[in-house]
Amino acid sequence: MPLNIVLHEPEIPANTGNIGRTCVATGSVLHLIEPLGFQLTEKNIKRAGMDYWKDLDVRRYIDYEEFLEQNGHPKIYMATTKAHRKYTDVAFEEDAYIMFGKESGGIPEEILVENEKTCIRIPMLDDIRSLNLSNSVAIVLYEALRQQGFKGMRETGELHRLSFK
Repeated sequence: MPLNIVLHEPEIPANTGNIGRTCVATGSVLHLIEPLGFQLTEKNIKRAGMDYWKDLDVRRYIDYEEFLEQNGHPKIYMATTKAHRKYTDVAFEEDAYIMFGKESGGIPEEILVENEKTCIRIPMLDDIRSLNLSNSVAIVLYEALRQQGFKGMRETGELHRLSFK
């Protein structure tokens, strides 16, 4: 079962492109909740996602309610700087949904209040407002994958030039 990355009203196409590429690399599904701050046809999103975008399982929703309905009201881990628990304190399920908010404001507080028990944060110094969205997704997604033993993923590689000696 794939992990699910949910972006609530993303604004920057390059971030979404990078996240899409990470989702392809990890076999994760990308869920986009509108409104988006860009068109999915923009060259910035394709450039960041490179030639992997065609392989991405991406699903779009008109709003948060439609997302909930179409996915059976799943348990969602909400990544926010306002959370009390760290992302490393959570045991992610194989098909976990992990939501991230828009770059300028995060996940709306009305949603966070309703889901306080599943809110998670990435620790950082006090004088930093937040991390880049695509970096945050990668940090939390790879922790979930690590917890699951990186099932189905290639874990080793070869140093090309040196492997032929």
